[in-house]
Amino acid sequence: MRVTEPPTQVNIREVTKTMASSNVCVVCAKGTRMAGGYSNRIRATKFNPSGDTRKYPNLQWVALPKKSGGGRVKICTRCIKGNKQLEIVKK
Repeated sequence: MRVTEPPTQVNIREVTKTMASSNVCVVCAKGTRMAGGYSNRIRATKFNPSGDTRKYPNLQWVALPKKSGGGRVKICTRCIKGNKQLEIVKK
């Protein structure tokens, strides 16, 4: 869980320099996380658990507005619903 709030305006050049992979949202920096495990019922049987799995964010290509320079970026669907792509400033 993130403690700090993301900035209201995002400079696209600063973000792309610090991004390590393409599986990260440009706006909110949501990335991959480990999830899964197994329940106590599975643990009590002779089942061999597979362990944790990696969950990826739902990233989609979004066109930036012409007034901010245009182009495309990958952002998560939660940011798309909130129209966060309109806050991205290309300098």
